[in-house]
Amino acid sequence: MSRSWSTIALERCNDIVRLTLDRPAVLNAYDRQMRDELFSALSFVRDDPSVRVLVVAGRGRAFSSGGDLREFGTAPSPWRAREIRRQRDVWQLWAALPCPTIAQVHGIAAGGGLEMALLCDLVVCAGDARLLLPETGLGLVPGVGGTQTVARLGGPALAAWLLLAGAEISGREAARRGLVAAAVPAARLAARVEALAHELARLDPDALRAIKAAVLRGDDLSLPTGLALERRLGCGLALTARAQATKRHVPASPLRRSTGTGLRHAAEGKQDKAPASPLRRGAGAAKGRRRGQGPRARDR
Repeated sequence: MSRSWSTIALERCNDIVRLTLDRPAVLNAYDRQMRDELFSALSFVRDDPSVRVLVVAGRGRAFSSGGDLREFGTAPSPWRAREIRRQRDVWQLWAALPCPTIAQVHGIAAGGGLEMALLCDLVVCAGDARLLLPETGLGLVPGVGGTQTVARLGGPALAAWLLLAGAEISGREAARRGLVAAAVPAARLAARVEALAHELARLDPDALRAIKAAVLRGDDLSLPTGLALERRLGCGLALTARAQATKRHVPASPLRRSTGTGLRHAAEGKQDKAPASPLRRGAGAAKGRRRGQGPRARDR
């Protein structure tokens, strides 16, 4: 499967889908059209249970430079902009995808570009990638979840450093501080992400989805409630596996087992003798009485 829009590209190879941000002339800055196309592409991934892994990358020199500043202030009204976002919440859709997601980050990942990457389960960066959140310097609040994801992944100190001070860090430092999963030399980035995607695609998809659900939902729960959620998901996974095993190994019919020697007789070409029906026995006794052979006839 391969499908292209004007601002993104979506390709599928077996169980792995690759989504490429495709506005290289503006360092893959996202505009309203890209958000709409991302919503359509991510909806496809969400609704297709055969997709096991999603990889997100950027074409050209950057992963993404964030929101396209040329669109700022062009919405008909702030109320209308909020309503459109509520109806087509692409970032929530992205964060809640059931399959594992990997961000392949190179070059610049700034503002909403970095925030998009952090919506993925695993972020693999080039060691020399440049990561920053410059919204504060523009008088803005990050709008793609950065105030939440950075603090949860890297801790409040790193969140303050990036969000308040507007500092820039490398992919190597981001990996050291736990903001991203790994950093590798830029020349090895694509191969490392491809290998990781294939490793995930070989694992049990139901188990991966259950683990992801436990992690995402458990982040807002107390430890005892989170442990209970983990047990429920584990039991559900076991029941699903048992049901699938039952379908593969259907037991013998209870009717066949009730004959006792039914299977042996079938193998020998014989036929079990069915027991007489109570209705038939009753009918025989009544017939005997009509002929004068019943107990009352003998007593006379």
